[in-house]
Amino acid sequence: MPHGHAHVHTGHDHHGHDHGHAAGAASLRLAFFINLAFTAVEAVGGWWTGSIAVLADALHDAGDCLVLGLAWWLQRVSLKGRDAQYSYGYGRYSMLGGWLASVVLIVGAIGMLAITVPKLWAPVTPDTMGMLGIALFGLVMNGFAAWQLHGGRSLNERGAYLHLLEDVLGWAAVLVGAVTIRATGWAIVDPLLSIAISGFILWNAVGTLRRGTGILMQEIPAGIDMQAVRTRLMAIPHVLDLHDQHTWTLDGSLVVHTVHVVVNAVDLQEARTIKHAVRSELAALGIRHATIELEWAGEPCALEHH
Repeated sequence: MPHGHAHVHTGHDHHGHDHGHAAGAASLRLAFFINLAFTAVEAVGGWWTGSIAVLADALHDAGDCLVLGLAWWLQRVSLKGRDAQYSYGYGRYSMLGGWLASVVLIVGAIGMLAITVPKLWAPVTPDTMGMLGIALFGLVMNGFAAWQLHGGRSLNERGAYLHLLEDVLGWAAVLVGAVTIRATGWAIVDPLLSIAISGFILWNAVGTLRRGTGILMQEIPAGIDMQAVRTRLMAIPHVLDLHDQHTWTLDGSLVVHTVHVVVNAVDLQEARTIKHAVRSELAALGIRHATIELEWAGEPCALEHH
């Protein structure tokens, strides 16, 4: 085999990388419109009942509308394959929506906390019957929307389902709060609930933002142990060294890997065997899109120390 570089591109399956189907987009569309309609109802209801806990959950639902709307649109955009502008296709758009929605939720939650915390010292008793009615309505509407998405398999659908499940739990909390205020007259329960809901939103949104930022900054994906990658590849016969290894994820699901593999003198058949072995070891570690370059011992590589 002539002295020089041998390239292999493995696992080019991102054309078929599942970002959702037409049925998934339809479920997201339905959940979006259910959530949008109910957000308007609860915003009015929160103002009418004077409950800042209801208003806090209205903020949560408004954020979820953004998540669902983006997920619905990106469900279709991310299905597009590679073109002249995007050599990897449009898969990363699917996580960009979650990242942007997290920023909006964080700003909203901080704003809600700024409004709510001072009310701890001067709580106002809300209309508990109104709160009860809205909470029950919220449980039914959000429960139905969550049920519509519970079988979804795409990242977008799963993310949207989890957001709706959070809503169901939030409305259950409002329901318990309304019953407690009605039974005890403790008006402070309302701002305490609002703070709890806002804090919950903030915690989850910061986590999503951190994960999304890691993806955008090409952080090594969680679950990928680079030392394990090196150990397994170095155990392949004829492999002498590895360098210029890079691993990142396109959208939180598709893991991309590049590596230069230094081998001793081998013939064409042995080179193919090595490449197949490298491909198999990487696939076993969850890396299905790999670009592998074979180099011969002593062959200079400008990227070796990068």
